[in-house]
Amino acid sequence: MNKILKELGIEDLNPGVCAGAAGWIRGSGAKLPSINPATNEAIASVTKASAADYDAAVAAAQSGFETWRLLPAPKRGDVIRDLANALRDHKEALGELVTLENGKIRTEGLGEVQEMIDICDFAVGLSRQLYGLTMHSERPGHRMYEQWHPLGPIGIITAFNFPLAVWSWNAAIAAVCGNTMIWKPSPSTPLTAIAAQHICNRVMAKHGVDGVFNLAVGEDDVVGERMINDERLPLISFTGSIRVGKHVARTVAGRLGRSILELGGNNGIIVSADADLDLATRAIVFGAVGTAGQRCTSARRLIAQRSIVDELSERLTRAYKSVPIGDPMADGILMGPLISESAVSAMLAAVERAKAEGGQVLTGGRPLPAFGANFVEPTIIRMPAQTPLVCEETFAPILYIMAYETLDEAIAIHNAVPQGLSSAIFTRDLASSEAFLGHAGSDCGIANVNIGTSGAEIGGAFGGEKETGGGRESGADAWKGYMRRQTNTINFSGELPLAQGVEFDV
Repeated sequence: MNKILKELGIEDLNPGVCAGAAGWIRGSGAKLPSINPATNEAIASVTKASAADYDAAVAAAQSGFETWRLLPAPKRGDVIRDLANALRDHKEALGELVTLENGKIRTEGLGEVQEMIDICDFAVGLSRQLYGLTMHSERPGHRMYEQWHPLGPIGIITAFNFPLAVWSWNAAIAAVCGNTMIWKPSPSTPLTAIAAQHICNRVMAKHGVDGVFNLAVGEDDVVGERMINDERLPLISFTGSIRVGKHVARTVAGRLGRSILELGGNNGIIVSADADLDLATRAIVFGAVGTAGQRCTSARRLIAQRSIVDELSERLTRAYKSVPIGDPMADGILMGPLISESAVSAMLAAVERAKAEGGQVLTGGRPLPAFGANFVEPTIIRMPAQTPLVCEETFAPILYIMAYETLDEAIAIHNAVPQGLSSAIFTRDLASSEAFLGHAGSDCGIANVNIGTSGAEIGGAFGGEKETGGGRESGADAWKGYMRRQTNTINFSGELPLAQGVEFDV
């Protein structure tokens, strides 16, 4: 652990906030322990930001914005290019720190850092493509066009399950758009945030810029509430639960701010009778068991055609029993711990409730105290129907299996939940795949054919509908969410014709 921290440049865990490259501000808040969920032991403790510390970080972001927004976008892209290179240099150490603090297996920890690198590379190209439109004016001698301007300092609030990647989706794109930012990481993963900030500081210092990337580690009632109520932050990007997301949405909207919301996912997979079951099995297991079921895109509901549901259930049960569980840093392990004992309790309560609602546990459903307090068996439960429990999201490796007769019935079952993040269908039939992707098909922000619900690439905009919040981050044209649109009209005619043929002579 000390070797990892030393390589990442973490020598002092006492600062509570970092106000850009100018340096760390020694926090005045209480201590926050960083817990390794695999052992339930403290890795270290950091000092949380107080209200005054938070204000200092926002002031640094405001000051930094005044100069950062004037730097040409391709030059801002140069900074993000160097950030990507710095992440490449520290990929192994940073990925292993994710594993130690978050509990996901080592390859997933490394994959998270690679995702950061990928979005930085995407943002570098984007820095030369912040396109506006030109329009034809109805008035002679006039030119109309639109352009995009940065918003200002923005707030980024991230969750424990992707302690770095989701921040980078926002930060890399927001930065090339000309914004500065304040980041509040999950209190469960403060060390990864501190490590990333150290890397950002070195990159900012190299380029002589300040206040672009700023960090405030703290609790919801001190830092989080201030952020969402702070009129100095025109945009809040929040990743977390639906319950908290609704509070964020109401609060930010109440001050006429903007929000990007990435909330819960209760992701379903439809498997048709003509599907490649080998392919489907591998995708379902990864989607449901990867990150111990703690991805917002984890597969939670399996809707299988009745003629193959028994065979598919047997395949999955065999596969689940062969999943290597244990120390997430060890080679060959595919599933590590849940983030906390409370997460374990929530999972076990869901299993008991599923039984009460008529479910049959096919495999799993028990804690694994021999591995540690936060380890559980990945679980498959055959449900007679989509009960109230199945319509909720339990952040754990539980997969509910249900049967269907017709594709229309399967899509109706799939869409009959409040969440709308990710979805998938496995089929060899073109008409079925097109129906699933069509206007009457999946109502999710992500819809896949013959791949699972998790593992989205950064090139496409990421986000969901309904109670998932409607936000979009990462690729495609998600950059527009971090900018303000301005329509411009230039009159070079020497006359003053009015639009819509209005005449007004004085």
